[in-house]
Amino acid sequence: MLNFGLVEMRLVAPRDGWPNPSAGPAAAGADVVLEKAGVFETLADAVADCAHVYATTVRKRGVTKPVVTPEQAAREIRSATGRSAIVFGPERSGLETEEVAVARAILTVPINPEFASLNLAQAVILCAYEWSKGEALAQPTVEELLPPAPQEELDGMIAQLEAMLEPRDYFFPPARAAATRLTLRNMLTKPGWNHLEVRTMRGVLTTLARSLDRPSKG
Repeated sequence: MLNFGLVEMRLVAPRDGWPNPSAGPAAAGADVVLEKAGVFETLADAVADCAHVYATTVRKRGVTKPVVTPEQAAREIRSATGRSAIVFGPERSGLETEEVAVARAILTVPINPEFASLNLAQAVILCAYEWSKGEALAQPTVEELLPPAPQEELDGMIAQLEAMLEPRDYFFPPARAAATRLTLRNMLTKPGWNHLEVRTMRGVLTTLARSLDRPSKG
């Protein structure tokens, strides 16, 4: 919830009581959500002040309510007046028909019918993410990427590699040497190396050259 800017959680008759010592470690630092959590005896009490209630479930037989996706529900919530609630059932059993009856609409995630199992955390994150699209949440800090290396540095690295390969007959036969050099250059210029990567590769080549030039023991 907190990843996507949601902090108001309401619990209905929690099985293990509340506060629950196990919730803190599981929340991974989202303590504000736990501290603000409200506890209610019934679902009707929990959503009593909400004008728009969505029950997350598959379609229930005998329940005729509008069915929306998380994206549709998020759009409606952002444009609606009054408070809104998204109701999730227990991990194993989901919502009962009587609980779905409290809601104004059914929220269902389009999913592969051959593997339609979502756990509670997955369902929450899908709905929270869709809601967050309309919020001004900051993007996570992006690590600055180094600019591409100047052509001179790249040419130096390629020349160093060719100089190491030449005495070892890599460019044999001579008739294929030009094509082989071209292929090698195309391969090495494709990634868009930055100067740190070029320096690292040249260090690798220098180390390999020293080991190859060192006389063998014995």
